[in-house]
Amino acid sequence: MSAAAATHTNGRAEEAGLYKQMEERILLRDQEGGSRIYYELLKRGRPLSEIMAEAVRIHAPYTHVPYHQRIDGGFPNFVNNDHCLLSSRAAINLQKMLPERFAGLPLAQTIWYIPSGLDIWNQKILKAPGHYANRGYKVANTTPPAPVVYWPDQEPLRETGPLDERLNHWLTLVERGEVIPAYRIFLGLMEETGHRREVLAHMVFAGMIDVQDRMLYNRSYTTGHKAYRTRSVVEIGNAIGWDNAHDTVYAGALDVAVGPRWHSVYEAACNIVLVFIDGHEIHAVPQSGASEREQEILANNQGTLDEAETAALVAALTDEHEPAYIERISALLNAGKAPRHVIDAIQLAAAKVVLETDGPNNFSMPQHTYEYCNTLGWFYDNFDHPQRLKLLYVAGSMVNQAAWHQRALGWSKTEPVKAPAGAGRLDGDAVIERLEAAQKALDPTESVAWARAYLDNGGDRARLAERLALMATRLGNDPHNQEIPQCLLEDYGKNRNPGRDILLLACAHISAGHRKYGDPFEASRRFGEAMGLAELQ
Repeated sequence: MSAAAATHTNGRAEEAGLYKQMEERILLRDQEGGSRIYYELLKRGRPLSEIMAEAVRIHAPYTHVPYHQRIDGGFPNFVNNDHCLLSSRAAINLQKMLPERFAGLPLAQTIWYIPSGLDIWNQKILKAPGHYANRGYKVANTTPPAPVVYWPDQEPLRETGPLDERLNHWLTLVERGEVIPAYRIFLGLMEETGHRREVLAHMVFAGMIDVQDRMLYNRSYTTGHKAYRTRSVVEIGNAIGWDNAHDTVYAGALDVAVGPRWHSVYEAACNIVLVFIDGHEIHAVPQSGASEREQEILANNQGTLDEAETAALVAALTDEHEPAYIERISALLNAGKAPRHVIDAIQLAAAKVVLETDGPNNFSMPQHTYEYCNTLGWFYDNFDHPQRLKLLYVAGSMVNQAAWHQRALGWSKTEPVKAPAGAGRLDGDAVIERLEAAQKALDPTESVAWARAYLDNGGDRARLAERLALMATRLGNDPHNQEIPQCLLEDYGKNRNPGRDILLLACAHISAGHRKYGDPFEASRRFGEAMGLAELQ
């Protein structure tokens, strides 16, 4: 799949003029102008997948950075990760959760955000406008500097030999930070359509193992973003068709090798499996692959966790110090519990950390930890990567660090969640009305209380999930407003643990409680006005 082959063949030529205008508006950082063209494309009946493919094509060259960290006068500073691609991925999934009339709203938030998400490197040093320079406020009506292309697109490099060896060579180049050679080899691997599933699995795996080894007092970290970006490549590629997905691969796969790379937590997970699962000691002898015992657990473990086992794991993850969670996860696996069911319980622990977060500016570590746990479940559901068992310990490390990070900084509040007095006398519609009023008022305490009331009253969970999805999709100027609720709601639909209601409570909490920028309802209000949806105005 070469750069030259990335032609527009899916019917886009019919509206080439509009797409050209949309590109011009986006590169001028014109949120309103880009959105107006999006509305016109919808009115002309263009499919959402086509518009998404064009949006990715437009932003792909401008959402890379030279490195995700700077050294300024001897001080390390974080350079943020792209959220344009992640916003499109969330839009694909949120669209499925909403009534048909709102299907175009999630991508409307993406189109609104993209002009503010270009050239993050220069935004961070105030040489370019956008979200990280203006923190969500609209760009002034001036001609901004053109966004910079730091990593130009490439032609594929085709290698020969066994697939496993070539995948390992690619991952070695990623670990070394050899960005262009790694990307060119990946393009060559993607041309082999018969191996595409294995190639995509290894790409996501490379993202899943890249997680920083501490949180407290750190401000430069990956927080799992390589995993979220590579997952986005897979989901967007599936949605728009792989013959039309070169721009998506460029937007996501190249970044896997961009530094810094943080593999120490995963390296520890490998040794943990060696000790706690295989029963061996650690020696200074090179290891390789997945052990026979790992493969047996992945193939044969079917057991579920009961309430006591779930509570013990959640406590080990959120209330005890390392190595308590390591020992608990290992004991469950050695007792025949299915890794996927263990992930369900880990997600409850991550949601608990989100739910207990206090203060609008304090969600960063909890929300990204939850996104990692969600992505881990998705990875298990979509790929049979041989090394995936070790990732349970990476997720455990993230949850444990996030929980203690919040406690150490005074950002955690553990008050019990109670329904408002008299809520039991209200019907479901009245409770939903009050919940949505609390969400619009950005009141997390009332939002969670009314969500609790709805659950206590035995209301239809599917309806609650749909309304929470709509409220999350209405909140703009920061893709986290869609990404994290979408992850929580997706997992509510898949998680098999009886305690999964906490995912809905955490969704209500973060939607209302996470910090907002500018007028968070502006994009949805403009969409409602353009498309005749009074409920959004």
